[in-house]
Amino acid sequence: METTFPTRMGDGALVEMTRTELRRELEDGSARAAKVAKVEPLSEVELDHLEEIFASRARFTGVDIGDEVVLTYDGTGMLPAAKIDGLVQYEQSLAADSCELFHPDYCFNAVRKVQATEAQLMHEAQNRLTIPIHYGAQADLGRYSAPDGPMPNWSELLPEGRIDEARAAQEAAAVLAANDMRQVAEALWEAGADGIDFDTSAAAGDAEFFAVLETIRGLRRDYPTMSIEVGMASEFVLGMHGQIEFDGVRLAGLWPREQMRLAAQAGATIFGPAVNVNTTRSVAWNTARAIAILKPCLQEASIPVHVNVGMGVGGVPMHVCPPIDAVSRVSRALVDLLHVDGL
Repeated sequence: METTFPTRMGDGALVEMTRTELRRELEDGSARAAKVAKVEPLSEVELDHLEEIFASRARFTGVDIGDEVVLTYDGTGMLPAAKIDGLVQYEQSLAADSCELFHPDYCFNAVRKVQATEAQLMHEAQNRLTIPIHYGAQADLGRYSAPDGPMPNWSELLPEGRIDEARAAQEAAAVLAANDMRQVAEALWEAGADGIDFDTSAAAGDAEFFAVLETIRGLRRDYPTMSIEVGMASEFVLGMHGQIEFDGVRLAGLWPREQMRLAAQAGATIFGPAVNVNTTRSVAWNTARAIAILKPCLQEASIPVHVNVGMGVGGVPMHVCPPIDAVSRVSRALVDLLHVDGL
């Protein structure tokens, strides 16, 4: 009887698979990526390496000494009553390479209203910590649509066939979002932030990605030394607008390689691609799929790439506390095969 190895599903469930089954999962994940993203499947050598990583009963695995990469974090220090203390814990207890100050709403629209308070917190945090401190939030274009925002709700207009109105609403919302992002980024940069993180970009689709890119371009022009990280929301950009372009490139449907190109073109200094996890498939399948999708991005990267490996992206299970056996295997696989700059 063939030996089985403990592994995980995309939802974190613990299962047992044989080496043959693991190999099949890896090959199928790679093939799926090749089909949907129009990329080359992983080579036999790459699949062999992944098989060795996953066909192990070890609780934890890691890269070789000397191959470690930088870790950036979003939303660190989840202590609402003592946000700076949470950042200190990341620095002194978890030995984090960086940390991120954030507002619990995690949206530039909300932060814009309390940016003076957030700026003061950043100033205090810089006095207490040594590691770099980013300030992060997401564009969250939906905040600018009805019933809470001033623009008509394109999610209601589109099913009614009111395409032109839906597009116009998104374009107007993008202008408002870009203004909020610019104001917050300036305030936190002046308060001492080591960088600004535009996280979960394009969550609301191509118009949101456009707003982020336009904001970055303006910030790079006026603040040439600003560190700017772009963390994506998904492996491809949803075409909620469908026609909006940046520098002549239509944003709808872009995969990580093209996303990275435009982020770098706009002036970003770190790019964080995200590949969604299928919770019904194994971590091995999801990791092989993610690596195949991301490989062209890393091959052409002109700025550092920190792959998103939070819960539900990059191969990591969708779980509030992703199991370390899965996280360590995914992380090692990304470093070993893609030579990522960070995670």
